[in-house]
Amino acid sequence: MSASVSTAGAGSASPRLVVAAPGSGHGKTTVATGLLAALRGRGTEVAGFKVGPDYIDPGYHTIASGGPGRNLDPVLVGERSIAPLFAHGSRTAELSVIEGVMGLFDGRLGSADEVPPFGSTAHVASLLDAPVVLVVDAKGQSHSTAALLHGFRSFHPQLQLAGVIFNRVGSQRHEQVLREAARAVGIRVLGVLGRADDVQVPSRHLGLITAAEHGPAAVRAVESMADVVAAGVDLDAVAALAGTAPALSARPWSPDEAIGDDTGVPRGGGARIAVAGGAAFTFGYAEHVELLRAAGAEVLPFDPLSAESLPAGTTGLVLPGGFPEQHVAELSANVGLREHVAELVARGAPVHAECAGLLYLARSLDGYPLCGVVDVSAEMSPNLTLGYRAAVAATDSVLFREGQRVTGHEFHRTVLLESEDSAPAWYWRAEKVVTEGFVSGGVHASYLHTHPAGQPGSVARFVRACVP
Repeated sequence: MSASVSTAGAGSASPRLVVAAPGSGHGKTTVATGLLAALRGRGTEVAGFKVGPDYIDPGYHTIASGGPGRNLDPVLVGERSIAPLFAHGSRTAELSVIEGVMGLFDGRLGSADEVPPFGSTAHVASLLDAPVVLVVDAKGQSHSTAALLHGFRSFHPQLQLAGVIFNRVGSQRHEQVLREAARAVGIRVLGVLGRADDVQVPSRHLGLITAAEHGPAAVRAVESMADVVAAGVDLDAVAALAGTAPALSARPWSPDEAIGDDTGVPRGGGARIAVAGGAAFTFGYAEHVELLRAAGAEVLPFDPLSAESLPAGTTGLVLPGGFPEQHVAELSANVGLREHVAELVARGAPVHAECAGLLYLARSLDGYPLCGVVDVSAEMSPNLTLGYRAAVAATDSVLFREGQRVTGHEFHRTVLLESEDSAPAWYWRAEKVVTEGFVSGGVHASYLHTHPAGQPGSVARFVRACVP
């Protein structure tokens, strides 16, 4: 098995396993979330992780585990950071569950000649030296699952494909044949979920509805996942399997060390940064707030759907991604907050706005007036814009130096109708050179999502700009 990338420091037992699948739609989220909740229900301290840039599944992991759901994305933060970030997020856990992305070997486009492909679930499992449990939707197949399991195990033999959980099993006879197929290739069956056990979580144009928006129904969905998994999966066997993962030698990632003594500002230095949250702004990484605080900022959470103004004394503003299009009427109706944001921008205060944040700063979205500090309008589109971007900062800003290279991710179904004549935030090359985002005064607004753990210096730069 590929050795995990490590740094100096004491080893950690970190019992862990990866929940993967042949592709999307096999039931990874149900199994991973259900395992977290069911194990926690037995008194086990658990931690949940998601491979890739997905913001939605970690919200359900948060409900299930009682702690922050975190992402592990080698593309955004670099593969050397994966084991340290995992060690940081699992430091108080007795067992960690890492939910994969797409199929086990689906990685960044252009990496298919690498084994495992870069950014894939298999890549992260190798970096963490973690056993893999494959969730297989067995509806419509029986003996053929032997070939499927054999293929996934033999494609990268160094990966420890340690067990399978069959989903959507139709009958006892179906289960028997599936167990025989797994036995034929020497893979242990850890659980069987029936078709009637399907747990439905509402979805929309960008995937599942976020846990924050789904509210109490999300809690009920997680409870249902826990019940289904507890009834159909051998939890003792899963816990034992997680315990076979070797100790990680990676030193846990530290926000204080990532910021560094020479790049932050003293605590209490006056940087008071309002960070939007609530149902409309759910796309953020747990490490972002940790880095802001490590850099000396006081973090002031607020919900733009209900807050009548920014928190008192705000000197800087973070507007993360989310689903503003689902809440645009309420955001627009909150005129007092919109005016307060416009006043903050007019004073030149630093503003970091990503995707939903960009839309909130626009003149309008689908005809609804918004903050109007970025001279652009937006509307929903039938087309999904999705993918990693190798971007170059086009302009000096409160976040990045001109020419700085950053890997980010786009994920939206809105388009900008008109663009103001202002400095762009980014350049990147697709079929042609793309100019994207806006830099004006203290505002950095863009569709591009970045992972702060991959760019901690930008967080320190932003905090310094927020000191009055």
